[in-house]
Amino acid sequence: MKFAEMDSKSLNDYREGLLKRYEDFKSQKLKYDMSRGKPCSEQLDLSMGMMDISDYKSCDGIDCRNYGGLDGLVEAKQLFSEILEANPDEIIIGGNSALNMIYDTIARAMSFGVLGSEIPWGKLPKVKFLCPSPGYDRHFAICEHFGIEMIVVDMKSDGPDMDVVEKLVGEDESIKGIMCVPKYSNPDGITYSDDTVDRLARMKTKAKDFRIFWDNAYVIHHLFGNGDNLKNIMKSCKDSGNEDRVFVYASTSKISFPGSGVASMAASEANVSRIKKNLSVQMIGPDKMNQLRHVRFFKNMQNIEAHMRKHAEILEPKFLAVLDTLNAELSGKEIAWWNKPNGGYFISLNTLDGCAKEVVAMTAEAGVIMTPAGATFPYGNDPRDRNIRISPSLPSVEELEKAMEIFCICIQIASINKLLLKK
Repeated sequence: MKFAEMDSKSLNDYREGLLKRYEDFKSQKLKYDMSRGKPCSEQLDLSMGMMDISDYKSCDGIDCRNYGGLDGLVEAKQLFSEILEANPDEIIIGGNSALNMIYDTIARAMSFGVLGSEIPWGKLPKVKFLCPSPGYDRHFAICEHFGIEMIVVDMKSDGPDMDVVEKLVGEDESIKGIMCVPKYSNPDGITYSDDTVDRLARMKTKAKDFRIFWDNAYVIHHLFGNGDNLKNIMKSCKDSGNEDRVFVYASTSKISFPGSGVASMAASEANVSRIKKNLSVQMIGPDKMNQLRHVRFFKNMQNIEAHMRKHAEILEPKFLAVLDTLNAELSGKEIAWWNKPNGGYFISLNTLDGCAKEVVAMTAEAGVIMTPAGATFPYGNDPRDRNIRISPSLPSVEELEKAMEIFCICIQIASINKLLLKK
């Protein structure tokens, strides 16, 4: 029954039963962590075979134990060219973190500008980024760290609201960038439509040095079948005459090892040339041994896809455990709405307005740690206090079933509290 249609006595009676269940769970002193999208041990075990390596020479004879290789091994570029859908000459292979590469790109832009900048961003009176929301909290943290003003753009079913994006970038020269997770977005699980990709590539921007930060973190992280298709934004930018507009990022953090994967970025050859000049001062070279391990282990895109199907076999039952519990506990009550993503690492849920913080706090008291309410918006401020990110990857299926039962109890209690205030 819809909670909003129940009278006060019925709601109070129902809440009493929920509170008893809640106290029963609290007495169990559970400790479950669903705060981040961490792969579980079974997923990490899938890549242990790469640790056995005895030949340290790259395909062109470089001793990977030594200095050099500023922008990555030739064979690593070739492998990532298939993931990033870019030419090897348009790729830089970095350390273990794509987020680190995004941070460095923005730091360079603040200090030196980007290709086409008349002045470094850090010397401008104000720098603004568009931030499709709900979005990735670590992107927002980077922007806040550099003093970049963040402007919320609502996410729609096919990506950010492009009518708003086009209007803003066409009017305001201080808007220098947009942060995007274009495939299985964090947390909504949305894949940008072809039209959205094309509009981002061709739109008129008042800032000549406007950049798209295209964090394709879940490019091959499919669930429940073959997954979604994402149009190649580098090709769209080239076709639109804006080939320097986009920086594309990806890593093996959730393919091999989050703490010791391989990260990469793709951009126009002119962008890559400029970035390499800065990198030559910053470092002598990345961890080529780690690049070599990954190339030797995966070999080609077909093997990576087969490897990712093994990840999906581990993750799919966990996502189903979350979705089945949400359906069993909350369907028809019109107090929560959630997505069923075709890939990625998260399920996004919206409560009634004004309930998310209370739900997350109650859930934590019962031993289940969720991502903080508000984290999916710039400055940690969800204006409607309703979005909660669910991260199913780390706990076991059995733990998830129990954790989600607690979570659903808390959603119902918070919803009743909210509704009773209106009665």
